Amino acid sequence: MLLGTVLVLLLLGGAPASAHAALRTTDPDDGSVVQRAPRHLTLTFTESVGLLDDSFRVFGPDQRRVHTGEAQHADGRSDTARVGLPGKLAQGTYTVAWRVVSADSHPVSGAFTFSVGKRSATSAQVDTGPDEDPLTGGLYDAARYLAYLAAALLVGTVAFALLCRPVDTSPLRRPLVAAWWTLLGSTVVLLMLRAPYETGAGPATAFDVSALERTLTSRPGLALLARLAVLLLTAAFLLRLSGHRDRQGSVLRAVGAALAVALALTWAAAEHASAGTQVPLAMTSSVLHLVATGVWLGGLVALLLTLRRASVDALMEVVPRFSRIAFTSVTVLAVTGLYQSWRGLGSLAALTGTSYGRLLLAKLVAVTALLLAAGYSRRWTARLAAPAVAAARTAVPERVAQPVGAGAPAQPGEPGEAGAAGEAGEPGEPEKPDVPEKPEGASEPAPDPGDADTRRRGLRRSVLVEVAVAAVVLLITTMLTTTLPGRAQAEAAQRSPVGALPPTTLITVPFDTGGSTGPLSGRGTVQVTLDPARVGENGVQAVVYGADKGLIVVPEVRITFTLPSRKVGPIDARLTDVGGYWSTNSVNLPLAGSWTMRTTVRVSDVDQVTVEKQVRIVP
Repeated sequence: MLLGTVLVLLLLGGAPASAHAALRTTDPDDGSVVQRAPRHLTLTFTESVGLLDDSFRVFGPDQRRVHTGEAQHADGRSDTARVGLPGKLAQGTYTVAWRVVSADSHPVSGAFTFSVGKRSATSAQVDTGPDEDPLTGGLYDAARYLAYLAAALLVGTVAFALLCRPVDTSPLRRPLVAAWWTLLGSTVVLLMLRAPYETGAGPATAFDVSALERTLTSRPGLALLARLAVLLLTAAFLLRLSGHRDRQGSVLRAVGAALAVALALTWAAAEHASAGTQVPLAMTSSVLHLVATGVWLGGLVALLLTLRRASVDALMEVVPRFSRIAFTSVTVLAVTGLYQSWRGLGSLAALTGTSYGRLLLAKLVAVTALLLAAGYSRRWTARLAAPAVAAARTAVPERVAQPVGAGAPAQPGEPGEAGAAGEAGEPGEPEKPDVPEKPEGASEPAPDPGDADTRRRGLRRSVLVEVAVAAVVLLITTMLTTTLPGRAQAEAAQRSPVGALPPTTLITVPFDTGGSTGPLSGRGTVQVTLDPARVGENGVQAVVYGADKGLIVVPEVRITFTLPSRKVGPIDARLTDVGGYWSTNSVNLPLAGSWTMRTTVRVSDVDQVTVEKQVRIVP
């Protein structure tokens, strides 16, 4: 079952993961034209991010890389990234490729452009470097999923041994050893592949000493080192557990619980619960969710192995105990899962409108199927424990079998009375004829061993179904950890998509100067483009068309902007004839509102006209 699940994960792990951090704003804005070269670039994200040595790559108008400073957090805020620029930048369009590490330990990258003075005449494609190496991403995701599976099996098997107390624990030794070594190996692989995974490089760079040193000082690297330390302590605990016959000791249970919580913390401290809103509550919920998942799903594997080896009498005690533990685990999973879903979605609309929400719905369906299988297993559990319950109900003291009306029972030890040492209790003495028949059910024959074996086989089949469905649930859970939450997606949607041009406003201005002949008859239109029609620097381009809809050359086009409500203006755009149209990139509109754009077109030395249009400038 585990190998088959791993194969599915390997096949599904090749696609790039969508990380939790989403880009909220950039400064300068994506696609904007600034009159003066900025001194630094600042990016703001929806949650805290980690920075790399090569988080920013800036390419100039000549497609050459621009030297930048070291990436830092702006104003000490962990959800920002800032890098300094050289003092002098040539006019033209610059491309910024960025790559940071999301709080959930996944890298996220993108690119945007801005222009200094004016946009470049050409827009050649810039090679911004690798986004993600498919082999590195596939290996890293496979190791990550293996770690989840191994941790669940390790926690669940230990909890089964300590809480259910099976007489024979030999079937649990191999899965314990396999889970420990698998978790150790996957953690080492994650630690080695961390640097190339963050930078998008190939797996061969995993042996770069400097990159490994950087990994060991990052939050994901420290969490992986802590996991290795917990695994060493767990190995010592397992050795102690295997040599300790009394597994009912409270000390062993306390130590095992502490190690399970510490192991879960190595995931919670490096993933989405450690960032965003309500971090302490989210961390607690994540730890409880992971531990409950391990106790239930890993315990199912341990129960399945025990059902193959243990006797029916032993199962009558072990199976009901695990049934109660599983019910508690499901309750914890329901409460913590509901809270984490609310924290990740943010709204009901995101349940069907985002990939995160649709995965949650798929997980809900899988969990429902798992609960149905668990309910079927509980019925087999009740059938398996029925003989023991019946025996407990009929195991009454001997003195209860006295004839009705025999008087009050004598105290044990009194001569001549039907006490514990009375005549009726003498061993080997034949039964007296006046002893009444035993109550109905007390004289039933012992259960048929074949019936008990049938119950055990039925329970084993239902638990096997639970394990298979549980593997699917765990698969969906791990996919959720690499999917952008609906809340973050909604926040990112409030800004323009990365790489898109800013919005523009196109205004058509008809004019008529009163002329009567020739292409310059005095009638035509001016198409004015205002880019991006926001507060701050704007670009203005004006193209003049004649009466025959063809381009015409005029002596002058002048545009001014006035904001009557605030008594601002007129602001002259100072258009320049650039050969075929009039343009400028330096109109500063300082306030939002409804501006009056006055367009003056002069077609000759004496013929000109002025037309007013309203233009909306947004913040």
